[in-house]
Amino acid sequence: MTTKTGPPKDAGLKVIALVSGGKDSFFSLLHCRANGHRIVALANLHPALPSGASSPQSSGSCCPTPAAAISVTALAASAAAVSAPVLTGTGGGETAPTPTLVPADEPVRGDHPSGAPGNEVVPEVDDAAEETSPSALEEEDLNSFMYQTVGHEVIPLYAEATGIPLYRRAIAGGATQHGKDYSHYRRPRPTAGSGPDSADDLGGGERAEEDETESMVPLLRTILEKHPEANAICAGAILSTYQRTRVESVATRLGLTPLAYLWKFPVLPAYAAAGSDVQLLDDMAEAGLEARIIKVASGGLDEEFLWTNVASAAGKNRLAKAMRRFGTAETGAMIGEGGEFETLVVDGPPTLFKKRIVIADENKRVIKEGGGTSWLSLRKAKLENKEIKELEEGNKGKVRVPDLLDPKFASLLASLSTPLVETSVSSSSSQDESSSSSSRELSSEIVGPLQPLSEAKLQQWCFSGNSSSSSSIEEETAFIITQIRERLRKANLSSSAIISTVVLLRSMADFPIVNNVYGSLFDEGPNPPSRVCVSCGNSLEGTNIVISLTVHTGFQQQKGLSSLRQGLHVQSRSYWAPANIGPYSQAITFPVSSLSSSSSSSSSSPDDNNYNSSNGLVSFGGPKLVNIAGQIPLIPAIMSLPTSTSSSASSEDGDLRLQTVLSLQHLWRIGTEMGVQWWTSAVAYFPSSSSSPSSSSSPLSMPQKAKLAGRVWEAAHGKPNRKRISDDEGEESEDEEEESAGPDLWDRKYNPQFMSFGGGDTGENKRAGDVLPNRSVLHELNSPGRKQKAVVPMFFAAEVEELPRSAGVEWHAHLGIAGAEEKSVRLYQSVSRDGSAREARVIVKSVAGESVARFVQTIIARGLGASEERSGSAHDGGIMTAEGYGSLVVKYVNTGAGERVEVTAEQQELVVPCKSLWDGQGRGLASVTMYHALLEEERSSDN
Repeated sequence: MTTKTGPPKDAGLKVIALVSGGKDSFFSLLHCRANGHRIVALANLHPALPSGASSPQSSGSCCPTPAAAISVTALAASAAAVSAPVLTGTGGGETAPTPTLVPADEPVRGDHPSGAPGNEVVPEVDDAAEETSPSALEEEDLNSFMYQTVGHEVIPLYAEATGIPLYRRAIAGGATQHGKDYSHYRRPRPTAGSGPDSADDLGGGERAEEDETESMVPLLRTILEKHPEANAICAGAILSTYQRTRVESVATRLGLTPLAYLWKFPVLPAYAAAGSDVQLLDDMAEAGLEARIIKVASGGLDEEFLWTNVASAAGKNRLAKAMRRFGTAETGAMIGEGGEFETLVVDGPPTLFKKRIVIADENKRVIKEGGGTSWLSLRKAKLENKEIKELEEGNKGKVRVPDLLDPKFASLLASLSTPLVETSVSSSSSQDESSSSSSRELSSEIVGPLQPLSEAKLQQWCFSGNSSSSSSIEEETAFIITQIRERLRKANLSSSAIISTVVLLRSMADFPIVNNVYGSLFDEGPNPPSRVCVSCGNSLEGTNIVISLTVHTGFQQQKGLSSLRQGLHVQSRSYWAPANIGPYSQAITFPVSSLSSSSSSSSSSPDDNNYNSSNGLVSFGGPKLVNIAGQIPLIPAIMSLPTSTSSSASSEDGDLRLQTVLSLQHLWRIGTEMGVQWWTSAVAYFPSSSSSPSSSSSPLSMPQKAKLAGRVWEAAHGKPNRKRISDDEGEESEDEEEESAGPDLWDRKYNPQFMSFGGGDTGENKRAGDVLPNRSVLHELNSPGRKQKAVVPMFFAAEVEELPRSAGVEWHAHLGIAGAEEKSVRLYQSVSRDGSAREARVIVKSVAGESVARFVQTIIARGLGASEERSGSAHDGGIMTAEGYGSLVVKYVNTGAGERVEVTAEQQELVVPCKSLWDGQGRGLASVTMYHALLEEERSSDN
């Protein structure tokens, strides 16, 4: 069976390409074309011009205010932050001398003769003055946080070289938001120097300085006026969350689809197997790019590397040798993602570059900034016609599109060829064998009182609509959102206190309306909560919508505490994982220690050990809990479900196997990015065969689907590499490789904590290895000396009415564990004496100061016909037999087995009505119930 992964017919987007001149922005442009999109305009942002600067291309036209200047965005980083000079307008402030620029309503079309001088925008000085007074030239790179600006004087030539209209605008302002994530709702800091008539006046003669990101907005609006067909924007972000989130913020506000096909490119198939991002340079060379280094900044590189072609075998080998000598091995260094070098593309495949850019050696001048930084000042760049033979061979430039599946998941898919009816999933047998786990050992390890539910910081809020005959779904949703806002207000919480949500709908057809109203709740912060959405059909009695929230009440609206909540919200299309364009993030994470009673609001006091006076943020180390959005099997690059091009009936279950594996790969990639080492549990949602095209096309029954997902879940966790059991200790040790993923490369460049190039992480910023699962964090409680099977997190399957996009499956991992130390996660699984109930607990230990907190998740899966009452060994020796299991988080109920579900406005726990429930072996379940609890105790020498 082959799978279509390319764009559907006539589905190509009309793209504005943000170009900095660097290799990444042009390689991203080539990938847009490879995916069937058309580039309608180039956009570039350049430094504001110095006094007396002019461009002959302007033909004497004058730009009276900065609002009329043309330019756009770049996406490779420079070094430290230096605000760009701003050309101020009239009315209240000093007016800079008016430069001569291209008018705002005219693109740079490059209609001057090939090789004509004057492509640069530079101060007007004659050659003699230049030789005697080099300082007359602008010899400082802007070093923008956001935009590559070195080499900006060559950018105008791209219009004629490519035949694509180029629009430019001057960068205004500097970086006012220094975090990786960006929100245009955050109020800029005031700066002195503007009069009271300024539009940005805050009173008292102060003006709000806009973040340099906002320079994109007027530029793109100008382009949209000239090219109203444009509906997408592409950028060259590879590993920089800083750049990607800023482009996404602007794109979504302007109604443009953001495209970032290079996002996480080094970890995608071919690179992951080879273990080196240097192959990205090979891909660029294969595509026909010629990218010259025009700036170096440490990393073992000096001025001798300037003008090296990185998209060549010789240039790549030089870089690799220098990086090895300097000891830089982390991902991104070889492609300049940490600011090691910046490039200028001077040629590309003939299908894009009709002419090449040439610069004579005497017109390249080395500028040294100090600190190991050097760059080239380029003058008198010219265009050179290509030979006819080159143009005729233009189809030889190849753009490699990564395979849909990683080798691990491709192998997993291939292994699913055996009939499901003959398959037994050993994860359940592992749970069965662990029923003899020592209750005495467990109770001795888990001590300390249960945090009272009234003091629990992780709370479940559940809201349902009022489905009266006169109310619409929009009114029901708005009613719920109003209730949520009011409860947040009473608790002194903002919407950022919401960690994750579950949305249950009666009809998935209501989703667009619900999503629009739901999104109004999260219009201030950059990372909305993660979300799972399913349709329960008529099983959802009494309402058309239920919204359940997981809320961290410790995230009150006060200084520092918001830094505890970290998120991942990728809204760009890429090859990596589906884009989340809308009010939900791929993942939200927070530290376990923040749930402790000792982590009160007093933590924001400068006297507290967790307070960092340099940035005003409260920090908590130790393990983190990761909430990840539900994952459906969309092909990331085109955001469509996979379809088989084979008419063969050899795959008896159609595309379901591929969909099951692909959506789990999405979960794995997001989990790996967030540093997840272990999952607490997971559910796979399947749609009813009567309501879903994906499901109705599959001949598999629900028990077979459950077994398929259970088998995939187990295979994804693999079998650990084991050493022999120690005769002395009776324990089985595991030999799992652990790697350090490190901070975002933008952090290494701009965050003072990571300024030392190539330095490893320390303390709380050290993230666990990106191996998932990472069994070194487990302290499994099986009986001593007993042969141990590979323990797998608890899994079950739920049949619902319908899934988003009519998907065939949706994976939801309840929680991920990240940043855990070796043997700090304990597992406890047992089965009742009559086999009718299974219980699984995951216990995560966190040490903070003088206290020890243990987060506990308990899941009880009750078989068909089993009693709700506690009985048998599934509850013997339980850690909370006297006080209960903690707070009830969610209960999945099998309505098809006669279980009743009635939603009330007063209930706080979430009840998910399911048409059927199954374990990984295809055995029916009556219900699955999940609890959360926190155990606290004073730290002692033993813990």
